[in-house]
Amino acid sequence: MKRIVLIALLLAAPMLAQTPPNERITKLVVLQNVDPQAIQQLVRMFGVEVSTANGQMKSMVISGAPEKVAAAEAAIKQLDVASKNIDLTVYFVVGGDQATLEGGAVPQDLRDVITQLKGTFTFKEYKMLDVLTLRTRAGSGADTSGILNTGNPPKMSRFSIRNATVSDDGTTIRIDRMHAGLKIPLVSPGGKGVEYTDSGIDQDVDVKEGQKVVVGRASLEGPQKALFLILTAHVIQ
Repeated sequence: MKRIVLIALLLAAPMLAQTPPNERITKLVVLQNVDPQAIQQLVRMFGVEVSTANGQMKSMVISGAPEKVAAAEAAIKQLDVASKNIDLTVYFVVGGDQATLEGGAVPQDLRDVITQLKGTFTFKEYKMLDVLTLRTRAGSGADTSGILNTGNPPKMSRFSIRNATVSDDGTTIRIDRMHAGLKIPLVSPGGKGVEYTDSGIDQDVDVKEGQKVVVGRASLEGPQKALFLILTAHVIQ
């Protein structure tokens, strides 16, 4: 009996030597782009401890079983990528039948879009009222505004987004909560102040890289005049 037990122990010894119990390692991981504070909860999901996270130094210390630390490191590499910049441009185009329509000449690169609008709407004239451009990082919001005249108070244009993301293949830009429109001053009742009325659109929109898309139409001063919003987006690597 003792002989059998001894043989069993000799056979098991190499296996015990190959699998050290409770082995743990600790590694310092330095990030290039992402704030460690932003991803530490996700890293912990791999079964490791994140004992230090320093956003200013862009570093974190992770510890745990070797295979879990390796999995966490691989995930960090996938997350630590530079955010893409996105350029968004919205063109404010006014359509109407009046010869004195407010605005300037429509630029040549929008002529194809204007031709499409003429095929759908009966307006005789189209003028460029304003152009607003935003540059933002994927995953961020932004806003901008413009002044359209010298009035007191002036008529204003506004363009804002809550968030923008880029598809994996880089061909489509998703824009969440886009607002583009005009702020038109109105004298309040009694002439004691000024109130603004908004004319524009609020919506989510998908735009193909480089394409010019009519994303909305809003009435101006009744059905005889309309504001068309044309959007284009470019991903900046």
